[in-house]
Amino acid sequence: MVFLRSVSLLSKLRSRAVRQQNLSNSVRWLQIQTSSPDLDLHSQLKELIPEQQDRLKKLKSEHGKVQLGNITVDMVLGGMRGMTGLLWETSLLDPDEGIRFRGLSIPECQKVLPAAKPGGEPLPEGLLWLLLTGKVPTKEQVDSLSQELRSRATIPDHVYKTIEALPVTAHPMTQFATGVMALQVQSEFQKAYEKGIHKSKFWEPTYEDSLNLIARVPIVASYVYRRMYKNGQTIPMDDSLDYGGNFAHMLGFDSPEMKELMRLYVTIHTDHEGGNVSAHTGHLVASALSDPYLSFAAALNGLAGPLHGLANQEVLLWIKSVVEECGESITKEQLKDYVWKTLNSGKVVPGFGHGVLRKTDPRYTCQREFALKHLPDDPLFQLVSKLYEVVPPILLELGKVKNPWPNVDAHSGVLLNHYGLTEARYYTVLFGVSRAIGICSQLIWDRALGLPLERPKSVTMEWLENYCKKATA
Repeated sequence: MVFLRSVSLLSKLRSRAVRQQNLSNSVRWLQIQTSSPDLDLHSQLKELIPEQQDRLKKLKSEHGKVQLGNITVDMVLGGMRGMTGLLWETSLLDPDEGIRFRGLSIPECQKVLPAAKPGGEPLPEGLLWLLLTGKVPTKEQVDSLSQELRSRATIPDHVYKTIEALPVTAHPMTQFATGVMALQVQSEFQKAYEKGIHKSKFWEPTYEDSLNLIARVPIVASYVYRRMYKNGQTIPMDDSLDYGGNFAHMLGFDSPEMKELMRLYVTIHTDHEGGNVSAHTGHLVASALSDPYLSFAAALNGLAGPLHGLANQEVLLWIKSVVEECGESITKEQLKDYVWKTLNSGKVVPGFGHGVLRKTDPRYTCQREFALKHLPDDPLFQLVSKLYEVVPPILLELGKVKNPWPNVDAHSGVLLNHYGLTEARYYTVLFGVSRAIGICSQLIWDRALGLPLERPKSVTMEWLENYCKKATA
């Protein structure tokens, strides 16, 4: 009888595993299915939104009281690290696997999203479509979206005048965020709200604002770059180019490889789930029904911090300091000494570690693969490769670092520098242009799902002390 019960139990477990595998395969098929022939992104969203609204209502009514975990004092004091408290549909970050955009990893996105040329890097417009719909678009749909974004990319003169009012020496992120705020006067959401639009329709003017914003930020960003570093000689948009290719072109870089790099850069920097500073800030501000321009400008101000987007600037500056002191042909032993010198001075080695990831950032890996393919002999790339071998063991030796592996910022600056974009202070603006796609995609869904005002509870240290005394009494 024991044997028969064991066989029966094993059969049930196998049956359950098969069902779970079938479900997983079904979900995966849904995630990578090709979109319907309709080329219009807005029409696709109109079909999808009612389904997702019903899904959210069912989830709330049937499972609203289910507990997701316990909050500890460490979490409260540690910047809410590890708390599960946000709905973010467009991407999910796993500590061991890395980022997935609507269920697809970066290598999968590189494989299935349309590219400008066979075997090339994915087009950012394709990722925008994926983030909004959960479906992989066709090349025709991506080309149609590219054309629509170009048609929306008009900048009023007052935006340029507002940026010009700032000193040319102002940080590029200050000028960029100022330009985004100046765009806000054209907000369709603000106009619709003032006229009394029903909340069930909030997503539609948000969609208009979001696509307009995504279309326009590369022009504002390139204007800032040309103003600061190229004597104000701007370059107009090329109507034959895609989003990433046009951004590189307007910055002043027309080599095919730089255009490919910009397509990759914009794609992999778009989204990194909702808990990071820029994404969370955009979501938080938008929860007050601030329009996409106000929300994204706030997100940019968070991105400008050295613990977030400004890190890509710091990485290249640190790498160049290594070269200045030790030369390009630095040995691994010399590099170890320099790393220890940095750490012993109370500084960090920029580009290593991550708040969530516990492995090498997949965004680092795909940039490394790009470098191995296109610039294997670049001296700074070779230095980055040595750092990959040298830094993690040292950080592990310290015993205080949960993740000693390189993140996305450890590599991007070296690639940009190779193709002539050497101004490290500007790098965070590139990050900002990319992040518009992710933040705005989620914001459209925030409005469509009617997500409420974000208002977590805060407590004082005295409250925590008293609570802990009672809990341990």
